[in-house]
Amino acid sequence: MQPDSSQGLEALYRIHRAALLRTLVARTGDAGEAEDILQEMWIRLRHASTFPIANGRAYLFRMAQNLLLDRLREKQRRMRRERIWLDNLAGDAGGGSERADGGPNAEEAMLDREEAARLASALATLPDGARRAFELHKIEGLSHAEVAMRLGISRSGVEKHMAVAMKYLRRALLD
Repeated sequence: MQPDSSQGLEALYRIHRAALLRTLVARTGDAGEAEDILQEMWIRLRHASTFPIANGRAYLFRMAQNLLLDRLREKQRRMRRERIWLDNLAGDAGGGSERADGGPNAEEAMLDREEAARLASALATLPDGARRAFELHKIEGLSHAEVAMRLGISRSGVEKHMAVAMKYLRRALLD
């Protein structure tokens, strides 16, 4: 008889919880949100179906990443809905006139340009290794393994460079 896989995952979760939390805090920049994701992960693990998992640690970290992506997508959908609602509200208050084009208005375009300039400036201030790893991964779309091969470093080195880059960029964009 095979042991209950969900109980094994719960044990692995307890073992790796601190590392999962550090990873999520690094990716979200918000300890509260990271804790929320871990709580959701715990609930899902408690109700997980039992099936064999070859690498439980990797499964947990992938699950955390997927939950983070789900939250980001939901946040983007919510912001899009709110923007549409506000645009419709503003259109109704302005006599029902609609914009001729569906593109951003002048203020939105200016804010987008300013944000792009801040991001470019923040990228320029990154340490060399972090900047190269970030550009290869986020801009050119290479995986961490491909970035590691290209730069001649280990995957964990790429992950460390990415963590440094994200910390610098988050700090620069929030200031």
